[in-house]
Amino acid sequence: MKDQVVLVDCPRDAIQGLHDFIETEKKVTHINKLIDSGLFDLIDFGSFVSPKAVPQLADTKEVLKGIQKKGQVKLLAIVANLRGVKEAVQEEKIDVLGYPFSISETFQLRNTNMGLEASYQQLREMKAVADEHGKTLALYISMAFGNPYNDAWSPVLVDEWVDRLVQLGIRDFSLADTTSEADAAQIADLFNHMGTRFPDLKMGAHFHARKEDSLAKIEAAYEAGCRKFEGALLGYGGCPFAKDDLVGNIPSELLLRYFGRGSMAEALALEHSFRQLIL
Repeated sequence: MKDQVVLVDCPRDAIQGLHDFIETEKKVTHINKLIDSGLFDLIDFGSFVSPKAVPQLADTKEVLKGIQKKGQVKLLAIVANLRGVKEAVQEEKIDVLGYPFSISETFQLRNTNMGLEASYQQLREMKAVADEHGKTLALYISMAFGNPYNDAWSPVLVDEWVDRLVQLGIRDFSLADTTSEADAAQIADLFNHMGTRFPDLKMGAHFHARKEDSLAKIEAAYEAGCRKFEGALLGYGGCPFAKDDLVGNIPSELLLRYFGRGSMAEALALEHSFRQLIL
């Protein structure tokens, strides 16, 4: 089954919180190396959000111009509102629009400047625009395993929100552990439940985790039926709208090793490329 797993590398998530602006050409060079490697199915490369909110990604359109798509690799861009969707759908190279939908009211306000109900209503229009232009709208269920804000959380709440979102025609989801709240047992429980409750949905994993906890989380999700995993090279990243002590992503090189993608030399080459990007 491991050859059926979808692997996603997220340079956008890895660099979005870095303060020193990375030159556009360096971003293009690294992303093209990711694509050339053929080791990932999807690249989360940039976002159509306010440059004031995320200055590091202000050059997303310029980066996209330099990206050379090839093979079966797809490109994903993050959007935070209807304006972003309308911009992103004009770009032929983009295949997937990723929208962070948090089941924590506090985080949804911090991340998109809209509450849950307002976000849900806007998604109707976002889905219609994406469909009209042949783009997939994929949702990150942020804070899917709990939150640090004392907002209500339970597996039932996750279930209820996914059920409502499915009614909008959305079929592509990732359960996101945005602030590393989950342990392996909780991950297994939620993925088992969601797989039973929604067997026809694509349900991926976007975990932020300390490196020593990463493998256990990958294994728990995989054994519970998850077949889509997102990471970032060297475990970089973390959401700048979450909390100050950011926890990075699952290391992409760990995903490659666990799922038997590529050689050690290929993984080391991508690590080197990423180091060159952030230097």
